[in-house]
Amino acid sequence: MKKIICITTLIILLIPVANTQQLSKDERMAWWREARFGMFIHWGVYSLPAGEWNGRQIGGIGEWIMNRGKISVRDYTEMAKQFNPVKYDPDAWVRMAKDAGMKYIVITSKHHDGFALFKTEASKWNVVDHTVYGKDLLKPLAEACQRHGIKLGFYYSQAQDWVNPGGSAARKLTKEGWPNPDSVIIDAYTREHNGHWDPAQETRSFGKYIDEVAVPQVRELLTNYGNVAVLWWDTPTGMTDEAAAKLQSLLSLQPGIITNDRLKRPNFPGDHKTPEQKIPNLADLDGTDWETCMTMNGTWGYKSYDKNYKSPQTLIRNLIDIASKGGNFLLNVGPTAEGEFPAESIEILKEIGKWMKVNGEAIYGTTASPWGLFEWGRCTKKNTKNGTTLYFSVFTWPQNGKLTIDNFTGKIISAKLLATGAPVKTSVSGTTLAITLPSSAPDPIASVIKVEVRGDLKR
Repeated sequence: MKKIICITTLIILLIPVANTQQLSKDERMAWWREARFGMFIHWGVYSLPAGEWNGRQIGGIGEWIMNRGKISVRDYTEMAKQFNPVKYDPDAWVRMAKDAGMKYIVITSKHHDGFALFKTEASKWNVVDHTVYGKDLLKPLAEACQRHGIKLGFYYSQAQDWVNPGGSAARKLTKEGWPNPDSVIIDAYTREHNGHWDPAQETRSFGKYIDEVAVPQVRELLTNYGNVAVLWWDTPTGMTDEAAAKLQSLLSLQPGIITNDRLKRPNFPGDHKTPEQKIPNLADLDGTDWETCMTMNGTWGYKSYDKNYKSPQTLIRNLIDIASKGGNFLLNVGPTAEGEFPAESIEILKEIGKWMKVNGEAIYGTTASPWGLFEWGRCTKKNTKNGTTLYFSVFTWPQNGKLTIDNFTGKIISAKLLATGAPVKTSVSGTTLAITLPSSAPDPIASVIKVEVRGDLKR
């Protein structure tokens, strides 16, 4: 009888959990579609060499230094012992993201070098067991995100792993396949061993790596850090459907979680696509949710000598362009080995934050432009209780002081400059909307005109 009572009690306790797992995609994606803007953080022991090894600069992106430089497992793991981010302030990181107008953060819990930024029982190759720092880096970040109302996501390299034996390695073995061919030594061993360059990488099968490292680590990530909003897989190199199914099954631990399209193509499409370092053309969009991830300079992980930063204007206009096409923008920061954001990144975030503080409503919760692109700027749209709100973000201020929008069929309620609140004159002739602007733009980066329209805008 006691066993029956216990089993019955267990079933009752599990019913609410089972019900919460029935969330639809639209329910899970609601906050993400509202957010539109997030921060990517690429951080790991690769920030310690900062793009240099044995006195020479290693080409390509910073977090790939082990692969690009063909550094042995022994040398790389020995170097990593000195990783000591004593200036790490997760609260400051989250506040910088929030002040920039970002609504979520995705951090590399484990990149392709296999190093875990968290305490894991699946491998000693982690920040707690292997470094002088000796503390979990994700727990305080999760706590800071919770304090400040920022959603937290984890990037996880599920297949490529260059230290934990059995993990896949890059398959592009010809010199033409590398971003910087001159920095890479491609020998016979590498060619014959699916991209591996050190025998230590092959002392376990890929199947055992999945079962003994990837699956238990993903379970830890989805169990030990509270609500996890996003699991950002990368990359499907060498993945099988069987391995992907094992990882996919763990998502039930976080019923509201969102995943991307990089677990295993094409049978595991996830919730959104992930164009990298580019903004799709309108012709390339098919109605699927998407998110452009992009660096501020030329690298994801920190490289001390990469100073080729994009301007705040470029990044703000990128954000507007992405929102006008119905996408999200995941903008990367690569912290230093000591745990600080580079000074250039901090200044860029501040400038973006200034614009977002005034104009954020033209981004958050908006949908794609009904007209596509304009030569002078972009448009986002928001359905409201009383009708439709249009946000025209003007990059190039018209010399004649007028904007014209063809194929307009709505009835104007009001129109004003978002930055100043000053009203602007509008007129509709047939199906052409004309907006009369002041002589100068209130914001040289992008000035937003907010136009409220009665009813749903029909095109």
